[in-house]
Amino acid sequence: MSTAPWLVAGLGNPGPEYAATRHNIGFLVVDALAERADVKLARHKRAHTLAAEAKVGAPGSMHRLVLAEPLSFMNESGGPVKALMSFYGIDADRLIVVHDELDLPFADLRVKFGGGDNGHNGLKSIRRATGTGDFLRVRAGIGRPPGRQDPAAFVLKPFSASERRDLPEFVDRCADAVESLVFEGLERTQNRFND
Repeated sequence: MSTAPWLVAGLGNPGPEYAATRHNIGFLVVDALAERADVKLARHKRAHTLAAEAKVGAPGSMHRLVLAEPLSFMNESGGPVKALMSFYGIDADRLIVVHDELDLPFADLRVKFGGGDNGHNGLKSIRRATGTGDFLRVRAGIGRPPGRQDPAAFVLKPFSASERRDLPEFVDRCADAVESLVFEGLERTQNRFND
């Protein structure tokens, strides 16, 4: 059994202008996990990220997590994620990436291991940097853009008013799914969370 921590990387874009956008739901989930663990994200000394080490669970079944938000833009997420994996000695099978997913309706959630990138630049960057796509993903549905709106523009727009009402509960479910992956494994987590 590995003694390395789990790395939970939430994907998004840095800066206040992106904070409330659909593309940044990964950051929102990592923020929720940090709040639950009562830790604060801070600049990491070796990786271009905000990161925090956390312990979750009960005595006798504690797990170490590294919570991270790359400070690079989405399409360059791989370098910071790889740097943290190297720093902490984390293999890809202990990497959980939380990201937005256009192909799922808003507030739908899917958990999977491996697979393609489906045009997601953050996932492409991580695959390129780590040399593998074999890592766990928490896919947070943000829905497809209405009409002929460009998907690249849609993901950088804020959530709608109705979505904002449901967002806290959705973020909590995504955070629950991350914790379930750590404690229960992939199959049980898929049975519980895959809509």
